[in-house]
Amino acid sequence: MSTYIDSKTIENSASMRVWSVSEFARRYRLDKAEEDKLLKLLGPFALQHELLMNAQRPPVFR
Repeated sequence: MSTYIDSKTIENSASMRVWSVSEFARRYRLDKAEEDKLLKLLGPFALQHELLMNAQRPPVFR
């Protein structure tokens, strides 16, 4: 059985947004080393999903 998927619904998905890596690092409070790693891995711009899957942030304890 096949299902029709409208391309407009896929393109408007939140995970398909393109972010600046430096803006993403600032918003998610990543350190400079993590930002540099993402820049080397993905370049200056990347999809939100790629950034979220590749970013690592140390846990913040009280």
